[in-house]
Amino acid sequence: MSQILEDLEKRRGQALIGGGQKRIDAQHARGKLTARERVDAFLDENSFEEFDMFVQHNCTDFGMKDVKMPGDGVVTGWGTVNGRIVYIFAKDFTVLGGSLSWTHAQKIIKIQDMALKNRAPIIGLFDAGGARIQEGVDALGGYGEVFQRNVLASGVIPQISVIMGPCAGGDVYSPAMTDFIFMVRDRSYMFVTGPDVVKTVTNEDVTSEELGGASVHTTKSSIADGAYDDDIEALLQMRRLIDFLPANNQADAPELDTYDAWDRADASLDSLVPDNPNKAYDMKELILKTVDEGDFFEIQEAFAQNIITGFGRVDGRTVGFVANQPMVLSGVLDSDCSRKAARFVRFCDAFNIPIVTFVDVPGFLPGTDQEYGGLIKHGAKLLFAYAEATVPKVTVITRKAYGGAYDVMGSKHLRGDMNFAWPSAQIAVMGSKGAVEIIFRKDMDDPAKIAERTQDYERRFLSPFVAAERGFVDEIIMPRSTRSKVTRALRMLRNKKLENPWKKHDNIPL
Repeated sequence: MSQILEDLEKRRGQALIGGGQKRIDAQHARGKLTARERVDAFLDENSFEEFDMFVQHNCTDFGMKDVKMPGDGVVTGWGTVNGRIVYIFAKDFTVLGGSLSWTHAQKIIKIQDMALKNRAPIIGLFDAGGARIQEGVDALGGYGEVFQRNVLASGVIPQISVIMGPCAGGDVYSPAMTDFIFMVRDRSYMFVTGPDVVKTVTNEDVTSEELGGASVHTTKSSIADGAYDDDIEALLQMRRLIDFLPANNQADAPELDTYDAWDRADASLDSLVPDNPNKAYDMKELILKTVDEGDFFEIQEAFAQNIITGFGRVDGRTVGFVANQPMVLSGVLDSDCSRKAARFVRFCDAFNIPIVTFVDVPGFLPGTDQEYGGLIKHGAKLLFAYAEATVPKVTVITRKAYGGAYDVMGSKHLRGDMNFAWPSAQIAVMGSKGAVEIIFRKDMDDPAKIAERTQDYERRFLSPFVAAERGFVDEIIMPRSTRSKVTRALRMLRNKKLENPWKKHDNIPL
């Protein structure tokens, strides 16, 4: 028996060393952790239970029968994050570059199936060179099996991808179908075809960072939801994100004890909106002063900054926040921010996370670039997302709510449950200047008359009381009381039940 136990420990030791100390040292020299180090850093101490440690590939072509390593380039298993079960796989770059073979894929598939069956989140840590070319169609088949499970799990369990090194070719499509993608700056990149292929096909000279680095995917393509400076920061932030999310679409988000009084008033909010309607202010300040203890996890912070999306807690419960940002493009809605917010609203609705919307929007961005780029369809995505959502929806209009953008941003007409307005709210088809120039075009040569008409329009329409008179705003509140009003509204809506008509699935304007 002792010989058997010694053999087990020997085999286990071989598996734990991955591709060998030389390759581990090379990984560290690049400023990266190994797959196992990443798993240990992410999960609670001593909570990891590994599966398929001794699995090896079955390929015999191109000399592969002599190149076998335990685990076949991916570490898989389950553990806990602050006591809650999660499933995880981590690509091991030290073993055959983390490339995907048929057996490598089978390990990932097993974890995906277990996560879905047991209704727990799954996290993928990517650091790999793509498909294992020696396996040909077997590797492609493995990818397809992984992709299919990404789709089946979508909207059922949270799926998170962290790109911590290369992620190219077929490897990129699995993260693309998950709920969130995060990257590590200067060490990770994602692209379908690499710089060499780009050079051959298009004659463009481009580096991996320029083609698919974190700076590209967080600011231009919107592929990534955020980026961090190193592996440890990324993994610690993923632990923080997990704490905001429910285990599945039928579970409640975790509730945390808070020492932040639910009825805390903040007098500084009474002066947040400037007297000059054209002067900007930072909407993020309102979010931070509304959530518990100022704890806000922003999603896609660097992309489409004219709208803010992210998670916070109110009264200890997770809430999704969507807010126009007057500091960027006056908070106007454009194609990029509409897509960003629509995807976030749909995630919240899929996982029963209430949505709080802070509105200061002058309308949709005009111009040929926007129209040619499909603003109508992209704007409709946000409208569709809000209209479809059945979770509790609380909206606060702080200043401008003009035109169709008023409707889109969680209005009463899209089944908003509680709609508040600050006294500074202006709800109208458009601003007073544009409206008067259209309605009283014949008086344009008389400045005094135009000024009088403008004042009349502002008194008549640029006020929250008109909407309140029609029941489109439930209450006009003092800015300082925003946290307490939002908290009580969410308490009241806690047992809300609303179902949309049965359908196989909707046909959102993609």
